Amino acid sequence: MTNRFFRYAIVFVTLLSTLSATVVFAQSGSTRPRRVDPANNQTPPPANTSTQPRPATPAPAASGSGDTARAYSLLQQKQYAEAAQEAHKAAAADPKNSEAWKIAGFAEFYQNQFKEAANDLQRALELQRAAREEDAPTVDALAQSLVRSDEFERALPLLVAATSRAGAKPDATLLYYRGLAEYRTNKQADAERSFNAAVKADPKNSASLFYLGRLAYERNQTDAAIAAFNRATLADPRFAEAWTLLTYAYLRRAASATVPAQADADYVNAVRSSDALVRVRANDEPSAALNGQALIGAKQFPRAIVVLERAAANPAVRGGTLYLLGVAYSRAKNFPKAIATFERAAAKTSDDVNIYRELGYAYEVSKQYAKALTAYQKGADLSPDDDDFKQSIERVRPFAK
Repeated sequence: MTNRFFRYAIVFVTLLSTLSATVVFAQSGSTRPRRVDPANNQTPPPANTSTQPRPATPAPAASGSGDTARAYSLLQQKQYAEAAQEAHKAAAADPKNSEAWKIAGFAEFYQNQFKEAANDLQRALELQRAAREEDAPTVDALAQSLVRSDEFERALPLLVAATSRAGAKPDATLLYYRGLAEYRTNKQADAERSFNAAVKADPKNSASLFYLGRLAYERNQTDAAIAAFNRATLADPRFAEAWTLLTYAYLRRAASATVPAQADADYVNAVRSSDALVRVRANDEPSAALNGQALIGAKQFPRAIVVLERAAANPAVRGGTLYLLGVAYSRAKNFPKAIATFERAAAKTSDDVNIYRELGYAYEVSKQYAKALTAYQKGADLSPDDDDFKQSIERVRPFAK
């Protein structure tokens, strides 16, 4: 089983705002290192896949109207819209027909109508419990529908029950959902246990491996994060978000390395993982920017320029991507192109102090001292306590005429 069970998880994009992976590069001929930040410092969680988790098909109704039997037959034939319509007709005729509500819920689930599925499956479960006929498929389908409707608090008790049945074989998909519900309700320790249980049940459970890596990353346990992300990408080579966070993790470890050879090795690893990312996500600007950042870290400036120029050809390119391209030009000592690119970046993102730091440096080494002074002063206005800007201003002021 690969990452086939997390299609809905795209809702977690905002949770990675804390995953900063600032990377420091040596700056030849300047007064301090330059900093290159990942675009937006945010990375989406697992992307959509072509398949989805499916709850077990409900058993045939033991009794019920002709509409219920027909609805079940349509469900078996994968005529889901028709099955839902027929099941609702049966439920309208007999509101206490739990099988009709159940079939409607399954039919809606298969059509990705998760809120509707949750409502109908909840009705079915309540009727089953009233008759003391609760069944596992209804519970499991309701739990999955609730998770995929972002109803994590409601889903969690059902998932705990579903993964704790006496004598039942561990189900990696349900354990993953349980971990995800725990993660989204800020029960990180419980989530980690559930994800580990999912991986124990299915060592190639790439989504659970991804979240184990993410949990480790958020705790600054970078080595553990790298190990988990590597396993996730091995299990599913098209897992773009795992490649993304693996790249960030390598960049983070490279930035904190005290031995240059170790940093160099991690920058090369960041290039490898971001190369895989752009193969999966061709023509995606954030992926290209991350690839360019890794290439800059590995001092592969010509390659970085090629990658970033392609992204910068889009008139809607982000300022952060232009900034990285400017850095690549500057490291390659192509200062005229660096200046032009930093000016474009400043027009897009006028409040980024690093752009003015780089732009001022490029002007300075090009002996355009008046323009360098203006750029440094803009940076100082944005960051008044930055000593580097103060020193740069004093350095170029005598030549700025």
